[in-house]
Amino acid sequence: MPGQPDWLAGGDRRALAVERIHAAAADLIARDGMAGLSIERVATRAGCSRATVYRYVGGKSELREAVLAAATARIGETIAAAIAGTTGAERVAAAILAALEAVRADRVAIAFLNGAAPREIERFLTGNPRLAQAASTLTATGDDPTAGQWTVRVVLSLLVWPAGDYAAERSLVERFVVPVFTTV
Repeated sequence: MPGQPDWLAGGDRRALAVERIHAAAADLIARDGMAGLSIERVATRAGCSRATVYRYVGGKSELREAVLAAATARIGETIAAAIAGTTGAERVAAAILAALEAVRADRVAIAFLNGAAPREIERFLTGNPRLAQAASTLTATGDDPTAGQWTVRVVLSLLVWPAGDYAAERSLVERFVVPVFTTV
């Protein structure tokens, strides 16, 4: 019966299978990058058949999207915790700096950035309206989707071209990014 705990698995069999498959895919992506992701390798790592992977999570594209969405959610939670209690200019700077730290600490996110083609980055990061909305919410910059997209691009540019250390990045963000949002 769907939703009922499986007596042998100790939980919802479908949810457990999806979790195991996603974990295997995340491990492969973190270790070998996006190019190393294949249904065959995920199935082997998860200890199931290719048919099971297709049945529970779909093909490679759906699997990849799910693993990236989970990484994005983890990063968002980390940023939200880091900015709790901040407002105004302090919140904008804290959100951007926390995003840099969280992405750099996430093995899946870094593997994606290091191996993604520019069109993939455009589609999943800079062209993603949900990510732009999340950036606007986390920085408390309003409902302007362009501001959210620009914030994502600021974070992405500092990930691709780091400023050297945390103090240098903080200085750049406070000097050039924060004033844009505080004068609007």
